[in-house]
Amino acid sequence: MKAATLIGIVVGAGGLVLAAGMDGTSPAAFFNLPALIVIVAGTGGATLASVGMSGVKRVPRLYRLVFRAEQPDLRERVELIVSIAERARREGLLALDAQLGEIDDEFTRKGLQLVVDGTDPELVREILEAEIDGMVARHAIGVTAFEKAGGYAPTMGIIGTVMGLVHVLQNLDNPATLGPAISTAFIATLFGVGSANLVFLPVASRLKAMSAEEVELRTLTLDGILAVQAGDNPRVVADKLISYVPPSERVADAADEDAGSPLAEAA
Repeated sequence: MKAATLIGIVVGAGGLVLAAGMDGTSPAAFFNLPALIVIVAGTGGATLASVGMSGVKRVPRLYRLVFRAEQPDLRERVELIVSIAERARREGLLALDAQLGEIDDEFTRKGLQLVVDGTDPELVREILEAEIDGMVARHAIGVTAFEKAGGYAPTMGIIGTVMGLVHVLQNLDNPATLGPAISTAFIATLFGVGSANLVFLPVASRLKAMSAEEVELRTLTLDGILAVQAGDNPRVVADKLISYVPPSERVADAADEDAGSPLAEAA
């Protein structure tokens, strides 16, 4: 489910508010503007100082990506490569040139273009592995911003609480205000710890998982492209690549088995 991250954050935050309400605490008691400013400005500033403006600029796009991302379809990629292997075996590698424009994935298209151009297999592997390594490095930069924010937010919360307690100590001559003032002071810690563990760190973990999934998809594609270049039988290509696909997804429906497709037999 592509909205799982957003749903998880909402469920977690909702559970905390519900638990507080069951204890008789009004949700309005948690909305404190000074505490929010400390967390947003403090965490944002510290993160900016750590990863630079370029890293912070990626944050909104990465949020959208995490909340909308689809699970990579490994089986679909295997089927695509097997179909390419079948065409290459029937018509030759040069025939794939006409199919390149129909392939949406840039990595797959680039690999096949290298094959069509007659590039040495070892050089094809080196170029595509460099593409994968570059992608992993870019993803790591995006993850770093959220990990840094997840580390700074609780500390900023403590700083906000200390600032609030300083204000409390300055007004000890007014006992009637001490209770609400102390309560408000600890809201900053709540915001800091809550944002770190409900937003920043879960998003960082999800980005890491998405990166690993993309690496697996591209590694599958790389192995498939090299198998096509080597002229392997489509059934052998399917046998090589099916190991990347979880067993529960290897046969999507009974029609594949009835049709006797190489992918179904490999599963």
